[in-house]
Amino acid sequence: MFRVKILAVVISIFVTFFEEMDFLKPEVSNPPSEEKVPELISPRFIEKVQKHPDYPEYPETFNVTATVYYPEVGQTDGNPLITADGSRINPKNPKKHRWIALSRDMLARWGGDIQYGDTVWVDGISDDLDGQYIVRDTMNRRFRNRIDILVGRKDKIYGRWDNVRIARSEFPADQEFDFQPSDYGFAMKD
Repeated sequence: MFRVKILAVVISIFVTFFEEMDFLKPEVSNPPSEEKVPELISPRFIEKVQKHPDYPEYPETFNVTATVYYPEVGQTDGNPLITADGSRINPKNPKKHRWIALSRDMLARWGGDIQYGDTVWVDGISDDLDGQYIVRDTMNRRFRNRIDILVGRKDKIYGRWDNVRIARSEFPADQEFDFQPSDYGFAMKD
């Protein structure tokens, strides 16, 4: 009887060991689903979308001066982590938001053409900083025809760029295609 108990203990130890090492588990015929990678959009599809009758006209392009700012009291107001439209800035990685501040002459609140929350395309700074941004902040009233890009101090981005082009992204509300500003490239009119 004692031998049977010892044999049972040894077998259970081997079974546990082999289960831990995945020797006794059945093979799964379906591999685990991987994270879905967004499909690349073909240039032909973008061309087809742009030739669609409901595709918007090119918006007005503005030439501005661009600078960068940090969410710090010295470069903002007394509450540097809240933008002019009430959005909250992530202090660990502000550049991730891709937000900009515009001079007051460009904002609709003061008679301009662009509103808070509008997506604008920026071109003429660098490969890293060109692209889409969301308007979330306002610059000091002394600045005219200017944009300020939100970055963090540890991003180590400094500079002032003249003759930078910006254009508001405009997409029709009802169309056959599902336009997403973040999915499609935007050709700015020269």
